[in-house]
Amino acid sequence: MAEDMGAPSSEDSRELRKRTTPRRKAPQRRPTMVDVANEARVSQTTVSLVLNHADGARLSAETRKRVLQAAARLGYQPVGRGAPAAATATAIGFVCDEFSTDPWTAIALDGVRDKAWERGLTVSVAVTRGDANMEAAVLAQLASRPLVGLIYATINTRLVEAPSVSPKTPVVLLNCHTTGGAFTSVLPGEVGGGHAATDALIGAGHRRIGFINGEASMEAARHRLRGYRQALAAAGLPFDADLVREGNWQPLSGYDATRELMALANPPTAIFCGNDLMAVGCYDALRELGLKIPDDIAVMGYDDREIAQHLHPPLSTVLLPHFEMGSIAADLLMDTASGSISRPLQIRVECPTVIRESV
Repeated sequence: MAEDMGAPSSEDSRELRKRTTPRRKAPQRRPTMVDVANEARVSQTTVSLVLNHADGARLSAETRKRVLQAAARLGYQPVGRGAPAAATATAIGFVCDEFSTDPWTAIALDGVRDKAWERGLTVSVAVTRGDANMEAAVLAQLASRPLVGLIYATINTRLVEAPSVSPKTPVVLLNCHTTGGAFTSVLPGEVGGGHAATDALIGAGHRRIGFINGEASMEAARHRLRGYRQALAAAGLPFDADLVREGNWQPLSGYDATRELMALANPPTAIFCGNDLMAVGCYDALRELGLKIPDDIAVMGYDDREIAQHLHPPLSTVLLPHFEMGSIAADLLMDTASGSISRPLQIRVECPTVIRESV
């Protein structure tokens, strides 16, 4: 006798659906430049230069190949030029404490602006002069606009209070950071920069290297000093406190500190100046002492200001990568807004040496 199967029960139907309905896969996060940098084992600056086809960058063919292969493996795809990050958002907010006292914020803004325009976005800029009331008014005004997010920048690298914005607003800190790392931040790799500057002098054969630093209260000065000490230690050279002088970033302090260093019973054969302006004063002091650069003594600066290449001889220095930092900050902000980045990151951008004729 044939068995009458009948209609399936509701329990059978549920079991059948479990077996036949495919499971939905969780959406995958879109790879970012940070992922490509980690995969290729290079800095994010290098990834940005390669993927943006910066032909003038001094990168080896092998490095370019490694970055491109890493991007291909991860399936990295930049958002197309001219395509806004969101249908209603057409701009990025850029708030800074200072703009005119030094060139760094303007250079960083150039990096933000160029990267934003690649995606069809403009940049709304506000300068607060460090005024808390003005900052509150600016942030409130920007909150009423359809922005992709906010880049919050400072002219000096430092710890800041978290900007008062809605938790839903994507924020990237540029040249600053908060306690606890609540926001993604992009900072210069100052320890590495101090190490690289000192290492360049060691590589040129110097063993007694003076260091004229800025005020110890500033984070950049503390990190550059740390890099100086690390480079000495790595080369097996002792740290001598007599070879370190504190200046105030201005030429006169570089001049005075150089006269003090050269008056030592065992003076240095090279001087690392914590910025290019103090190196200008260092040049003046050495010239007065009848010393020729680099034959009698080598000089290394820091910042790569415009004046560095016009000194006689042209000053070897370290590049503060503010343009690249601005570009990376804009990328990270747009990736955060699109959901590709779900947790705060802290990116330290490499500060490379620029070797000219003073070493």
